[in-house]
Amino acid sequence: MTVKLLVAYGSKHGSTREVAEAIAETLEKAAHEVELRRGADIEDLTPYDGVVLGGSLYFGRWHEDAVRFLSKHRRELSDLPVAVFALGPKTAEPADLADSRKQLENALQKTHCVEPSLIAVFGGVIDPAELRFPLSRLPASDARDWSAIESWAREIARDVGATSRT
Repeated sequence: MTVKLLVAYGSKHGSTREVAEAIAETLEKAAHEVELRRGADIEDLTPYDGVVLGGSLYFGRWHEDAVRFLSKHRRELSDLPVAVFALGPKTAEPADLADSRKQLENALQKTHCVEPSLIAVFGGVIDPAELRFPLSRLPASDARDWSAIESWAREIARDVGATSRT
């Protein structure tokens, strides 16, 4: 049975989009039909059997496109399997990931009707060339763990068939 999944994202500088692309690719390899789109561009969820939504965390707030997506589609999402992820900390240290997870969970609590079946937080990217002063003084880093991202996407691929509405 083919399951059609939407992988939606909110990305300011492109690193979250890159993670969403990797997740979509892994889901396609698992024989799912996948559509990758910016969350702000989605009007209708009826074509989909499940949703993966990602956004970056900036100063404790989840990307506004991800938050708006949840708010706008909360009724439809209450009937679909949903997985969410965030990119946040500048390191992949357990304490940094745990702090970012709390920030994501706080954002999710504000959308009462949506209960994701899977939640993940991955390290983020700092590209000083993309940032304004004083953040442009931060050292460059890329804390994304591509193995963990792929593993999480495989978990979605396994779980989505059992919980989709098809």
